[in-house]
Amino acid sequence: MAAVPLTPSRLHGADIARTASVGLHTRKLRATLSALGIMIGIAAMVGVLGLSESSKSDLLAQLDRLGTNLLTVQAGTGIGLGSGELPAEAAGMIARIGPVETTSSISSVGGASVYRNDLIPSGQTSGLTVQAVDLNLLDTLAGSVADGRFLDEASGAFPTTVLGSVAAERLGIREVTGTQQVWLGDQWFTVIGILDQFELNGDLDRAALVGMVAAEEYLDHDNVPTSIMVRSDPDHVDDVMAVLAATANPENPDEIEVARPTDALEAKEAADDAFTALFLGLGAVALLVGGVGIANVMVISVLERRSEIGLRRALGATKRHIATQFLGEALLLAVIGGIGGVALGAVVTTGYARFRGWGTLVPPIAMVGGMAAALLIGAVAGLYPAIRAARMSPTEALRTG
Repeated sequence: MAAVPLTPSRLHGADIARTASVGLHTRKLRATLSALGIMIGIAAMVGVLGLSESSKSDLLAQLDRLGTNLLTVQAGTGIGLGSGELPAEAAGMIARIGPVETTSSISSVGGASVYRNDLIPSGQTSGLTVQAVDLNLLDTLAGSVADGRFLDEASGAFPTTVLGSVAAERLGIREVTGTQQVWLGDQWFTVIGILDQFELNGDLDRAALVGMVAAEEYLDHDNVPTSIMVRSDPDHVDDVMAVLAATANPENPDEIEVARPTDALEAKEAADDAFTALFLGLGAVALLVGGVGIANVMVISVLERRSEIGLRRALGATKRHIATQFLGEALLLAVIGGIGGVALGAVVTTGYARFRGWGTLVPPIAMVGGMAAALLIGAVAGLYPAIRAARMSPTEALRTG
């Protein structure tokens, strides 16, 4: 009679999951601590990527709202850079450049300070300045009024002022009633408005703004511009930048500085990207530490469960069955840690993004990549203990167990 070939035994998926979970059920605290290491690493990576994407999304929204076509023209300062003033006719000449849509002059009133009343010592300026501005400043800078109104042709010719957001806070003025006055340039100016924060010009947040006519009439100011804000056609920003210096000061164009304020936002994002890479590296280190923790736990588990391994081998379990059991246990730990880490990272991203007023954006690559990294670490960490368990002979395992 011919011998009937034996069919190799195999474990079904449900059997693998059941046997892999035995060690976790019997050693819950150890399993929890092992999964925690993976969870922290995955959470760090998901959180960092999520916050980076949320921040970048907020920056792009800012750039869309403010536009990248805003340019600033200022006189150079320092040795060999002239008087530090723009020519009085600079704004008019810049306005004649074809692609320029609008311009707005800002002139620092150096001889005036702003105080809550006339009893405050002159040295206590609270870091506030007085700026004479064009009436179309808000349109050029994409600014807005928080309360009250901005200067117009009528109010800009009289002793009235509009306060920047920081200036209003430091002067203790929360809302406009039409009766508040501040001591500005040795006389009273009526507050008619408070501005929202300028995202592209923080100096104006700490200033009291007055009209050019009022500055000349009541503050004896010559209105020579200290800076000119230029809004150009978005398709010709570089072309306008190339000719601004020569247009503003044809005789000495090298004394003129031209900048794009949104470049500061983009530089900030580049710095944030550098920190993102750093934190991703720290997350990878935490993930590696979690993998070492799993490997350590699995090695100890193999040593503690030698009698179980020997008994299973004696009852017919193959080396492959034993290896699959312990590798499955390591992968199960990694899956638990990975799911917990992805969830924790998403929660951290959502909470911080809402705190900063950003839209929450957790990229799918972060979640998928986080789980893939957890599984990879679990597989690598569990491979050696699984092989070690599979190589144990039944008799040796039972004798030493």
